[in-house]
Amino acid sequence: MRHLGRRTALAALGALALRPAAAQDAARAIRLIVPYAPGGTNDIIARLLAEPLAQALGQPVLVENRGGGATVPGMQAVAQAAPDGLTVGVVDSAFTINPSLLGAARLPYDTRRDFAPVSLLVSAPLVVVVNPSLPAQDLRGLIALARARPGTLSYSSAGIGTSGHLAGEQFKQEAGGLDILHVPHRGAGPALTDLLGGQVQVNFGSLPLVQEHLRAGRLRALAVTGALRSPLLPDVPSAAEAGLPGLDTELPVGLVLPAGASPAAVQRLAQAASGAVTAPGAFRDRLTGMGFRPIGSSPAEFAARIDAEITRWAAVIRGGNIQPE
Repeated sequence: MRHLGRRTALAALGALALRPAAAQDAARAIRLIVPYAPGGTNDIIARLLAEPLAQALGQPVLVENRGGGATVPGMQAVAQAAPDGLTVGVVDSAFTINPSLLGAARLPYDTRRDFAPVSLLVSAPLVVVVNPSLPAQDLRGLIALARARPGTLSYSSAGIGTSGHLAGEQFKQEAGGLDILHVPHRGAGPALTDLLGGQVQVNFGSLPLVQEHLRAGRLRALAVTGALRSPLLPDVPSAAEAGLPGLDTELPVGLVLPAGASPAAVQRLAQAASGAVTAPGAFRDRLTGMGFRPIGSSPAEFAARIDAEITRWAAVIRGGNIQPE
């Protein structure tokens, strides 16, 4: 632990009760590497997960933030770590977007080959929100407005290649090729600020970020992505209900280990993590209160999801001729 302490500043969460059978592993802390700065969705979920995961595994669980570089440095650290089950990556949609957005020449790892999928923990829809000054009252109205005023509407995102960016591109493609300008920002906060100020008209935002503004009437929700309505926005139709079933971008959060981790290590972590997110209690309540749907998939299910997402985002990126910054 002294060696780890010299290399990185890790934040331990909570006092951990160790099972006697796992006492011999007590000094072998598990690192959850979050490839973002502190404070984001992945970071919040990782820190909420740390305590129940530690209790289930009988080992300390520490959160390490390695932000920047479109998540690449953080995920490279996971790929290059010893496959001993002690280094875990906390991944989201960037994990499956980057292979096509950045390409093999700019990624220092192979997403399919260099990681062992563990579990998809949670997923949440995005919300198609507009500035109230826009006359569109629903998704069909937004499509009609964009067709009537090509090139005059714009949508903001947290940056090129983010889920909000690609959701907008997916929307344009699924609606038959709309001409709406993408305005990238450095983060979700600035993107939302410009939407509130009327500099842009549309955003595909995360529910935790936009729900306060929806309640206050500062934004209008037209739809949530995917097939199902959100329990937190029961009056807002899903994209499928609105006639765009292909608009299904979600915010997933899952865990991966370095490739080469033993099947026993993968299964042990998967059972502990899925049990933590699906068991009734404060942790699950916090997740659902943020708009997330607890899933807790098996390693095989998560591997299939990753493969399908890589293929799907490749088509969207290719169709929109999206280039990295």
